[in-house]
Amino acid sequence: MKKMIALLVLCIVSAAASAQGMPAPGADGERIEQAMSQLQARFAGANITHDGRLTRAQAQAGMPMVARHFDEIDTQQQGYVTLAQIEDFMRQKAAARQGG
Repeated sequence: MKKMIALLVLCIVSAAASAQGMPAPGADGERIEQAMSQLQARFAGANITHDGRLTRAQAQAGMPMVARHFDEIDTQQQGYVTLAQIEDFMRQKAAARQGG
């Protein structure tokens, strides 16, 4: 189930990235907003220190997909990842899957 949610979020983030800032029509825009809201909520729930930084241990406890790809997301090797870094990683993965 968690993998399915992560894949769904990845697809939605990809759709948002491909729209390149153009507003999505109707229900699609609402789904993207809902997925981003869910991602933000999961990040907030996992970030028990409420500092905007998710450590490897926090990721393992609350965001397993992030934990599995932690080193790829933490490109600056700081020992933590931010929501923006996770979103960037998801966009990159989605673009790679789409061949672009």
